[in-house]
Amino acid sequence: MNRFLKGAMILTLAGIIVKCCGAIGKVLLARILGGEGIGIYQMAYPVYQIVVGLATAGLPIAISIMIAEKLANQDMKGAKRVLHSSLVTLAALGVIFSGILYLLSSYLIRWGIVVDERAYYALEALSPAILVVTLLSCFRGYFQGFQNMMPTGVSQICEQIIRIMAMVGLAIWLLPKGLGYGAAGATLATFPAAFVGLCVLLVFYVRQGRLRRDLLAAQNTLIALEGYASILKRLFILAIPVSIANIMMPIVTGVDLLIVPHRLVESGYSISQATASFGYLTGMATSLVNLPVILTTSLAASLVPAVSEAFTMKDIQRIRNRTNTAMKIANVITIPAFVGLCVLATPVSLLLYATPNAGAPIAVMSLSVFLLGIQQVTTGVLQGLGRTSIPMINLAIGLGIKIILNWYLTIIPSLGVNGAAWATNVDFGIAAILNVYFVYRYVGYTIRWGELAKIAFSALAMGGAVTVLFYFVVGTVGNTLATMVAIIGAVVIYVIALFVTRAMTKSDLQAFPIIGKRFR
Repeated sequence: MNRFLKGAMILTLAGIIVKCCGAIGKVLLARILGGEGIGIYQMAYPVYQIVVGLATAGLPIAISIMIAEKLANQDMKGAKRVLHSSLVTLAALGVIFSGILYLLSSYLIRWGIVVDERAYYALEALSPAILVVTLLSCFRGYFQGFQNMMPTGVSQICEQIIRIMAMVGLAIWLLPKGLGYGAAGATLATFPAAFVGLCVLLVFYVRQGRLRRDLLAAQNTLIALEGYASILKRLFILAIPVSIANIMMPIVTGVDLLIVPHRLVESGYSISQATASFGYLTGMATSLVNLPVILTTSLAASLVPAVSEAFTMKDIQRIRNRTNTAMKIANVITIPAFVGLCVLATPVSLLLYATPNAGAPIAVMSLSVFLLGIQQVTTGVLQGLGRTSIPMINLAIGLGIKIILNWYLTIIPSLGVNGAAWATNVDFGIAAILNVYFVYRYVGYTIRWGELAKIAFSALAMGGAVTVLFYFVVGTVGNTLATMVAIIGAVVIYVIALFVTRAMTKSDLQAFPIIGKRFR
């Protein structure tokens, strides 16, 4: 358990740093490009995410599952063969999909898939990064199979720092040529960032040489070496559903891209107004809502090899224990984040983006924080069990309903982009409920409703107190300081409420690596 939580903590810390840097970068970019420029950027970036999802083909998760299985069986030679097979495959896919995105950029504009033609250069600028990202993802999957999350965390931090520096610098440099060029400069930053991340992982791989030699010396000689054809077959059986599930998330934004601006124009918006509203939804609200789910993303990544290892050893009780721990930690973070973002949506929008216009979509989409937390944790469990197709199917069902709701809700004048935000909530909610059902079916895990109620009560108490606190001080000190005071107050009130309701106990804290020993 300690190793699983340690991996989650490393990824969470790295994720917090990465997301905070990313949020700062988005704030700077929003101030440089404005809502319209961010809208252009967001029209290109989801396309890149979809292509990367197809290029990697879900292989990083598959690699981590297979390497965890090999290591559980003391088969280091098999683990090395998995890595070599994956590297060759991903390099080939990276070259192919880099070329595809470059060649298709003009057609995406011509066919009307991307509404604003100024996004053309931003699309082209993203194509070189795909090859590097595929190799990067392969090494991350390899290290995660060892349940060693440090290389992934360090590479993510280095990658993000370079991305922010290059994104801001290139956007400022190219903006005088027009908004389209400014957005292209921001997307071009993806290439040098990914290259630095790959170099970091290669350093960790070289330093791991002694461990590999030790594991080879302890090799289980009774295990026959698996052939390359067999490895590739299993990789793709595991990877293809994961790939489709992974691209479902950018497809959600892609669906918004295809439907929201068009329907807003049909409801009476100008193209400029529709692009700006789309920027508020996807470039501001979605980016902010994704910040609290850093922990659940980390938990899911750490769960996959941990569950795979336990499943290989046929230890179902360990899987239940790890699932329960991950779910409780996720709820302790996501439920108050949902409540806090909901009640402070407009003040936070003013604080970060210097506009209140993203406040309404932030408030609506805050519910997705909680729903995504459940969906991501249960996806990690199902993927670790080798049931990689189930999260994909569940997300696809939710996405199908989102498409319908997007079409009918966005055109309603009283909803606008908020209709798309509600559709996203429904999408993640359906996927989360279905995932929970299948986790119960395969390992017998059930949600502990008593614990969930205590956490929810603590969060609601926090939300009510913070709302009063904010409106009590905002007239005196202004929005910026009042929002910061409210956020600090929210943390203090919520922590107190957790211990008062016994939603969090001393024994819970003792389970955590590093900090746990301070509570013994």
